[in-house]
Formats: sequence, C-alpha cells, structure tokens
Amino acid sequence: MLSRVSQIHVIVGTDEGTVSEEALKVFNRYKPEGGDDFSTEIIGGVVSNAADALSACGNTIEALQTLPFFGGGKTVWFKNVTFLGADKTSQAEATKDGAEALLKCLQDGLPDDIHFVISCSVFNKARSLCKFLSKSGDFQTFDKMDASRDGWQEKMMPGVRKLATEHGLIFDHEAMLLFVTLVGVDTRQIRMELEKMDIYLGDRREVTVDDVRLMVPLSHAGVVFEIGHAIQKKNGARALELIDQQLARKESAVGIIRAAIIPTVRNLFMAAALSEGRKIPNSNYNQFGAAINAMPERERAWLPQKKAGGVNAYPLFLASASAAKFGLPKLRRAMQSCLEADHCLVTRGLDDRMVLHRLIVTICN
Repeated sequence: MLSRVSQIHVIVGTDEGTVSEEALKVFNRYKPEGGDDFSTEIIGGVVSNAADALSACGNTIEALQTLPFFGGGKTVWFKNVTFLGADKTSQAEATKDGAEALLKCLQDGLPDDIHFVISCSVFNKARSLCKFLSKSGDFQTFDKMDASRDGWQEKMMPGVRKLATEHGLIFDHEAMLLFVTLVGVDTRQIRMELEKMDIYLGDRREVTVDDVRLMVPLSHAGVVFEIGHAIQKKNGARALELIDQQLARKESAVGIIRAAIIPTVRNLFMAAALSEGRKIPNSNYNQFGAAINAMPERERAWLPQKKAGGVNAYPLFLASASAAKFGLPKLRRAMQSCLEADHCLVTRGLDDRMVLHRLIVTICN
C-alpha cells in the first residue's frame, strides 16, 4: 500500500535558496507538537561519492523505520540531496542500490504518524525513485528564472520587491533594475544582499542607485551592464572608471568593446531608428514589446532576434528612454566610431586604454 500523499513532501528546483527555505517550512509544519529529540531527524544529502550516497540512503531508511522512544509521530528530512541527477555519482551502482532501497521503503508504506521531507536541486524524473516521489508526494518546484531570456529583469522585479518589503526597503525603478542585474536570479544571494542593504541604510529606507553600486559587488554581467548604462546616461566619467578597472584586471579591450560598448551603441541606434516617425511607448516594457510585435514583419526583420524567434525587445526597451538624448545622426556616427575603434584594437597595436577612452569621449560628448 502506497503512503498517503500528505506524508511525503518533495521540494525540488534550481533555486537552492528557495528550496531550502520552503523545505524548512514544511519540516517545521509537520514536526510533532511537544515531541522530543527523537521525533525529528535531519539527514544530509550532500555527498562526494557513491559510497556516501549509499550511506545517506541507509541512514534515511533507518530514520524512517525507527520510531520515537516515547511513541508519537516523527518527521524525517532528507536535506539537499545531490545524487538524484545524471552525473557520475548519481549513475554509480552503489548510488542506485541506495536509491532503490529507499524507494522500496517508501513503497512499503509509512506509519500514519511519520512524515518524510526530501529537498534537492537536481531531480531526474526518469529515475524510479524520482518517478515515485513526483507521483506520490506533495510536490513543489522552485526553479531560477532563465537569465538568458528576454526581459528576465522585469519579471524578477516583483518578487525582489516583495522580499525587499520584508526589510522595509523601497527601491525606485532604476535602483531595482541595477540591483536585479547585479545580483542575478539566485534567491539566496538576493536575500543576502538585501540584508546587507538593510544594515547599511540604518533608519533610511529608500534605496538609491548609488547605494546599490556601493553595496552590491560587480559580477562580469554587472560590469557589462554598468558600462552600457553609463553610456546611455552620457556619464562618460563612470564608463571610463569601469573600463579602467577592467583593464587593470587584465580584461581584454576587445572583449570590453564587443561585450559592453558596441551592443549599447547598437541598441541606442536601433531604438532611435524605431522611434523615428512612430509613437512607441517606452515607459512600460509590455506595451513597448506589443508595439514592436504589431509592426509589419519587414519593418522588424532587421532588429535583434531571440533564439526562439521574435524580436529581442528588452535591450531596445532599456535603450529607448536614452536614445532621444543622442539623436539618430549622432548615433549613426557613434556606430562608425565603434567600428573604427574595434579595427584599431585588432590590427594597429595602439594603446588599448587610449582607444577606448577616445571612443567613450566621442560617444558621450
């Protein structure tokens, strides 16, 4: 006889921070009231080899079959399991033996007052144990947002704002966009950075762009975004500061111009060209995207495309508010300057810093 759904609780997903938080909530929810030290048990599922995986499964089975000394219910948490995927350790015979033994234990049924919680970031549904857990358990999935998809920052913002309100923090749109771009999609990292911000601000609750720049470390993606953002705002001093930092870290000048400068200028140029003779709303991303999608195919075929098809509108949306400050003729000249600078870096052996500095001054002045 299979266990009732309410006795098996499965929390999986690539967002490890949220998975851990939700699993802890479930564990605490089903802990026996007034239970002693024997009424709860946590078995670590992080293993380095197949022997450890076999041992962890054995410990979990023992915990499920060992009732509290003074009677009553029991809750067992198999925490952060790392061997339910398709890697070498997961596919090892010893690991499979352990998983099959745990599967049989669960299939045989749990006593009515026993709850089993399992959490993991990798969950291969082709495996027998995973199939059983997904069908027979109270199943929850928490995956990170795909940061390679168009407009992921906008989709992340509501959730991050909700977490920020737990600390009483208030972000304006620009500060939130920068925060999300720098921190990324991992909920655990987001919470950590919000806690730091909370402590740093003290009694002040409004978070500014300068606060974010000061407190949140720059990742590679963050540096690229910040250089591009500085160019869009015509803040040449900030762009030069970031470029010099990257050059001091031995980053390639060609990599900087092709990852941060050329795409920014190209997006500004395209955004300016799109708005010429058209009224495209640029205060709301959904309205902006809808306006572009409503254009005839021949008029949007030259715009950047997503791998899955359709216009990659989000970079153009970010650029659209600043494009008018430059104007189409200036942006056309800026595109030519980027081409010349890239050619200089690749073929002429000129000083990298001088080439990039001259380009930024040309674009931002």
